[in-house]
Amino acid sequence: MSTIDYSFDKQFLRYQDCINEALPGAFTGDDEAADMTMEAALYSLMAGGKRIRPVLMLAVSDMLSLSADIVLPFAAAIEMIHTYSLIHDDLPCMDNDDTRRGMPTCHVKYPEAIALLAGDALLNRAYEIMLEACGDGDLRKIRAANFMARMAGARGMIGGQTLDLLSEGKRIPADVLMVLHSKKTGCLLMAPVIIPAYLCSQGKEHAIIEEYLMEFARHIGLGFQIKDDILDVTSTKDVLGKSTGKDAAEEKSTFVTLFGLQKAREMLQNETDSARNALFELRNSGYDTRFLEDLNDYLLLRNK
Repeated sequence: MSTIDYSFDKQFLRYQDCINEALPGAFTGDDEAADMTMEAALYSLMAGGKRIRPVLMLAVSDMLSLSADIVLPFAAAIEMIHTYSLIHDDLPCMDNDDTRRGMPTCHVKYPEAIALLAGDALLNRAYEIMLEACGDGDLRKIRAANFMARMAGARGMIGGQTLDLLSEGKRIPADVLMVLHSKKTGCLLMAPVIIPAYLCSQGKEHAIIEEYLMEFARHIGLGFQIKDDILDVTSTKDVLGKSTGKDAAEEKSTFVTLFGLQKAREMLQNETDSARNALFELRNSGYDTRFLEDLNDYLLLRNK
């Protein structure tokens, strides 16, 4: 990233273009183009979205001077894992949503069973891509792939989703809500921040850098969820591209229902400030954190 002509919007777009160009080829491979499951998977994968997770991964990689070629398979994999989770989250047996990113959800566009398989296909292809990247035996890549799997699995995102389902219709304690979202939302925001550090990990200095990045990821993950909860009651379906007001309708415990809208906004500001403070530590260590600082603010101010 040039120190002379830096522009957050242009850099964000460059990262998005990079991942959008990589995704179709990464998924299709030698698969039959006529296969409906693959078609449904690509429908959801290429339906737009801000690509926050791979953008985060590419940005942290740039900050650490890590080659894009090394990190791109992991960036593609995390977007596939995220997309699979959205397909499954929208299914009638889960949140039963009919709109995602302003378009019909996968199970509305295609038969429900095909949508289920499309999510499965995305998840499995994501692991294939990471294992292919690990084919040279580089222990750093193996560590990164293992971390991705843990963040997406029962100890991570899936565990959070399970807690979420079991909490429907209940008023859960604040500490349970924190654990729920540190897994359901936070883990797939932790992975793209930490994986670049694993890929270039070496020596005591990088162990310290990992600590700062971990702190940044924890706060940005929680802040992201608080913002989502706020938008669910303050925004509209037309703006968000997905249903709003469902949390209250389904009596889900959220940061807004537990703490109230004003307190939730204060909590969001606190998380955003804490994330920024972790970045300041990295900046003081000589790293260019401008894009990550601006991304942190972007996520706080977003309206969708």
